[in-house]
Amino acid sequence: MTSLRNYVLVTAAYWAFTLTDGALRMLVLLHFYRLGYGSVELAFLFVFYEFFGVVTNLVGGWIAGRLGLRVTLLAGLSLQVVALVMLAFLDPAWSRAVSVVFVMAAQALSGIAKDLTKMSAKSAIKVLVPEGADSALFKWVAILTGSKNALKGVGFFLGSVLLDALGFRGSLYAMAAGILLTLLGCIATLPRELGKAKKKAPFSQILSKHRAINVLSAARFFLFGARDVWFVVGVPVFLASRFGWGFMEVGGFLAAWVIGYGIVQSFAPVLLRRFTGGKVPRGRSAAVLAFLLAAVIVAVTLGVARDFQPELVVVGGLGLFGVVFAVNSSVHSYLILAYSEGDKVAMNVGFYYMANAGGRLVGTVLSGVMYQQTGLVGCLAMSAAFALAAAGLALYLPPIANPPPLSAAADAGD
Repeated sequence: MTSLRNYVLVTAAYWAFTLTDGALRMLVLLHFYRLGYGSVELAFLFVFYEFFGVVTNLVGGWIAGRLGLRVTLLAGLSLQVVALVMLAFLDPAWSRAVSVVFVMAAQALSGIAKDLTKMSAKSAIKVLVPEGADSALFKWVAILTGSKNALKGVGFFLGSVLLDALGFRGSLYAMAAGILLTLLGCIATLPRELGKAKKKAPFSQILSKHRAINVLSAARFFLFGARDVWFVVGVPVFLASRFGWGFMEVGGFLAAWVIGYGIVQSFAPVLLRRFTGGKVPRGRSAAVLAFLLAAVIVAVTLGVARDFQPELVVVGGLGLFGVVFAVNSSVHSYLILAYSEGDKVAMNVGFYYMANAGGRLVGTVLSGVMYQQTGLVGCLAMSAAFALAAAGLALYLPPIANPPPLSAAADAGD
């Protein structure tokens, strides 16, 4: 009962953070697009967000293992409050160069906050699920990951609404107040010993030496690079400039995409049961899904290149991409925990999400550069190449010893 209570508390904190994370991304993107910033400048606004996510994931798991997941979760929430308030002090009279540097610095804090919070929440699941209950583990991971992404989509829409209703500065203050309340609630309720390793790992073990973790992390790098190379700048700017969509429409589409993606992730155990004979997913599952993802992107790329009903192709094709990507990502999220030993879970998850953040960083930069040089077609072609790389790497994932049936995860009501 205590484990369920702590799971609910951690998940609620993660949900609250995720709403502001999605809203902040949309606020920054739309606000600076409205000010006339180009695609490369927009991409660079998010570079430090992604770069410091890489650094945070590299050391965050080690810190969590020594100090506990409660400390890293509270630190993540605190830094998000600081980042939001800092952005509210942005002065419109500053030069464009100074504004970009200032926003990049604030986004660096937000990137650290995001990955501390995410690493803490996902690692806590492994700690709270009883040892050997891998079917329950897959279910809990799917619920947390799927609900998080659905709420991030709501955050995208919320950011668009707040920008129109409260303006840039008012929106930031409102979100900071919400996260501050969440932080105070976590301080009062979460146990101090949550996620502390029994044996303290030395700093020299911060880089994974486990083959399965290394291969999965490399596949994760390319999987998320495949998404962000079109998602961060390419598609939002394309929709606004090519089709004349307004902020609410762009934010609404991205919100719907991420919400749908999150819903699919939540039902990943049910979807996968049909293709795995009732067993939990394996490394080969990740490879097959990544190859399918590449095929979807190639089809969308050809449709856009030939100008064949581009609005329908982009919206529909990327919707299909979201379904396949969601299941693939959910499989990855299960595999990283299935491959991890209890005391090393925070360090392994941190290393894995370092690769995740690295893929987003490269995808973010390429999204702005490729869109400026080659348009949306170039972004999509690069996405297909990244998906193929993720698929090829996943072929080298080793099997999981004695994987249990998936039916318990799919059918359990709680």
